[in-house]
Amino acid sequence: MAALPTRRLECKDLHGYLKSLPTSVLDKLYNHPATCLAVFRDLPELARHYVMRLLFVEQPVAQAVVNQWISPGAEEASQVTSALSSLRVWHTQPLTGTMSGWILNPVFRENMKTALLGGGQPWAGGAPMTADKHARDIPFLDKYALERWECVLHFMVGSSEGSDGVNRDITDVLVNSGLMAKEEGEALPSITQEGFQFLLMDTASQVWYFLLQYLDTVQSRGLDLVSCLAFLFQLSFSTLGKDYSTEGMSESQLRFLQHLREFGLVYQRKRKSQRYYPTRLAINIASGLKSTSTDAHRPGFILVETNYHSPLQVALLALFCDLLYRFPNMLVANITRDSIRAALARGITAEQILNYLRSHAHPDMLHKTPVIPPTITDQVRLWELERARITFTDGVLYNQFLSQADFEMLRNYAKEMDVLVWELPEKRVMVVTKEGHDDVKRFWKRQRQT
Repeated sequence: MAALPTRRLECKDLHGYLKSLPTSVLDKLYNHPATCLAVFRDLPELARHYVMRLLFVEQPVAQAVVNQWISPGAEEASQVTSALSSLRVWHTQPLTGTMSGWILNPVFRENMKTALLGGGQPWAGGAPMTADKHARDIPFLDKYALERWECVLHFMVGSSEGSDGVNRDITDVLVNSGLMAKEEGEALPSITQEGFQFLLMDTASQVWYFLLQYLDTVQSRGLDLVSCLAFLFQLSFSTLGKDYSTEGMSESQLRFLQHLREFGLVYQRKRKSQRYYPTRLAINIASGLKSTSTDAHRPGFILVETNYHSPLQVALLALFCDLLYRFPNMLVANITRDSIRAALARGITAEQILNYLRSHAHPDMLHKTPVIPPTITDQVRLWELERARITFTDGVLYNQFLSQADFEMLRNYAKEMDVLVWELPEKRVMVVTKEGHDDVKRFWKRQRQT
C-alpha cells in the first residue's frame, strides 16, 4: 500500500533561523545593534547572564572560571554554551598551557553595548521633520495589518473576499514554499496539505513562517539579505503608532519596504510617501513563534453555537467541520468523524484542530475550565487514533508466480534482506519495500538465467 507522504511544517524560531545562515551573513548582521539586542532578548536566562558578565571584558575568561558562575551539574549549561557558540555570540580562545577561555564576538560586543548604552545611527529611520496631517492611530494600524494579512489567507482558501490585493510576489512565495501548488492548466494555484496546516497556526507564527520563505528569495529579487534582516529587527524595536521617515533609505530598502507594505507589516498612505508606520505584525516579528499578541487583538469567535460569520473564518472552520446552516449572524456546523478524517487526510492533526478551537474561543467559553469540553477533545483524538491504526508504506507488488517454489525462493530472499512488507502465500503474492525492489528484481533475474 502506498500513500502520499505528509510533511509537517517546521517553523524555526529566531535562533533556529539565524543558526541556519552562513557564518559570513551572521557576522555582518551583528554590525547592527538591533540584531544583537533581538538575539540577546531571545536567549535563555543563563545565556543572558553569561553575556552580561562578559560584555565589558575584552580578554578571554577561562572556561573553568565561567563554569563556577553556576551551580555544579546544571543541566542547561552545555546547551547554553553550545547555543552561544552556534550563534557566534562567543568563541573559544586558547590561554596559557592547555586551558581555553570564552570571549565574546568583538563585533557583537560593541554593537550590544551600543544597543544598551545608546549611540549609533537611529533605528528604522529617524522621525519625520513635520507632523503627519494624515496621522494614523493604533486601532487603525491593527485593523489595516490584519486586513492585509487576511488577504493572503483569503487567497489561500480560494475565497474571493479581500484576496484581490495578493500580487505576484506573494503568490510566488506561497507556491515556492509548498503552501500552494499550481496544477497544469489551472489559472490559479490551490492550497496544499502544508497550506492547511499553515492556516491553523496563530497569526504571529504564520507571518514569521511566511517571512522566512520570503527571505529565501530576496537575493533572487536583487535585494541584500543582511540589509533586509537588519531592517526587520530595527522595525521590531520601533514604537507602535509612531511614524518614521524614509529619508536616507537606499533604493533596495525602499523596494523591501513596499513588500512589507503588501504583507501588512508597515502602513504607507501612498507608495511614494516619505513616512511609514510599523504595524503590530512587524513589531512582534523578532519574537518569532513565542509571540501570540497579534491574535490577542482579534476577538474570539468560536462558541458551541458560533455567532461569527467572517468568510475567512467560515472557510477555516470548513476544513474540519460539516457546515449545516449559515445565517447573517450565525453559523451552525458539526464536528463529525468524517469531517475530522477529511482534515487528517489533508495533514491537519487533532492537536492543531483543538489548539485552533481554544485560541479562537468566544469570551464566554474562556470562563470554563477546560475551554473545550473533554468529551470533544477525547473524541477528536480518538478519531485521529483510528486513522493511525493503519500504516502506509510505499512498496512494489509481486504476483503471478509460475510455481510455489519460485514464490518461496523470492520471498525468503526478501526476508533475508529485510525488505519484505507483506505476503499472502496461498495466493503467491508479496510486497517488498520500494527501496528493496531493485535488489530483489536483480536477484530474480539472476535466478531465471540459471
